[in-house]
Amino acid sequence: MELHNALMPNPDVAERFRASTDPTPVVMVNLLRFRPKAVYADGRPSDLTGEEAFMVYSAAMNKIVTGFGGRFVISALIDELVIGSGDLVWHRIAMVEYPSRQAFIAVASSPEVKEAAVHRHAGLEGQLLISTRLQSLLGKPVGAGERASA
Repeated sequence: MELHNALMPNPDVAERFRASTDPTPVVMVNLLRFRPKAVYADGRPSDLTGEEAFMVYSAAMNKIVTGFGGRFVISALIDELVIGSGDLVWHRIAMVEYPSRQAFIAVASSPEVKEAAVHRHAGLEGQLLISTRLQSLLGKPVGAGERASA
């Protein structure tokens, strides 16, 4: 299995995601790898670690996401592999629920996200972003406004 961390989406995948009319809630799973020290594109000096810079971005995102009807589900440090083997290349996992793919796109394209993204880019070495569809514990699709435990 070969995976590649990135900072921006593959244009073909992003277009396919944008074209979807699926109205069901989506949870975006973020596997995050931080720079040891934040590096800002504009050259500003910073004593922040990559993770600290990303957390500035994350705090701004929490406000934006909730404003669009979404919510942060979890943010956790990655500790160790319990099943499987290989190098742990990510430092943190974060899961963010959006009412729909369209809500995710609205958040991602908002001016507030573009403003906050300077901290994301300064802090991240790379990430994987995985789109998931909510299901109940019985494997049934979850509709808009429902929670996965339904």
